[in-house]
Amino acid sequence: MITGDRIRFRAVEHDDLPTFQKWVNDPDVTHGLGIYLPLSSLDEEDWFNGVRKHAPEERNLVIEIRQAANEADEGGWKMIGGCGFFNLDGRNRSAEFGIMIGEKTCWDQGYGTEAVQLLAELGFNSLNLNRIYLRVVDNNPRAIHAYEKAGFTHEGRQRQAWFKDGCYHDFLVMSILKEEFSQK
Repeated sequence: MITGDRIRFRAVEHDDLPTFQKWVNDPDVTHGLGIYLPLSSLDEEDWFNGVRKHAPEERNLVIEIRQAANEADEGGWKMIGGCGFFNLDGRNRSAEFGIMIGEKTCWDQGYGTEAVQLLAELGFNSLNLNRIYLRVVDNNPRAIHAYEKAGFTHEGRQRQAWFKDGCYHDFLVMSILKEEFSQK
């Protein structure tokens, strides 16, 4: 487990797949994500089997929050999303990451920002990364705000790089360097 102040990361388990499937089929959740078609339970099964073949540092993680004592489930923790690194470049010590807070009741409570900060800490202090970057759709202000609060800097814009719901959108490229993270 990788634990922060209010959240923790754990490995994805097979039992998590129905929850992930529910989230990735919710248009509100996928509004700013690269998912544009419904996903079946078989699709989720294929995703899970594919993730298990990745190097350990590129496996997705579940984001959980601590529950109040009267809401305790699974030892007091509740699954609210997922995150992980991909496109790891060992020579340049950089990686891209993605995150999804699928539990809508947990939006706008700072969990996304905390998860981004905890993932950056993992990347810099355990994986010895120097640069962590992401691409975010310009129509996802909630995510952009969380990344800015976590210390990410705007690097550039990939114009009309993503088509969804009949419109082209820009990707914003953001990053944080180890030296910037260490100064926070």
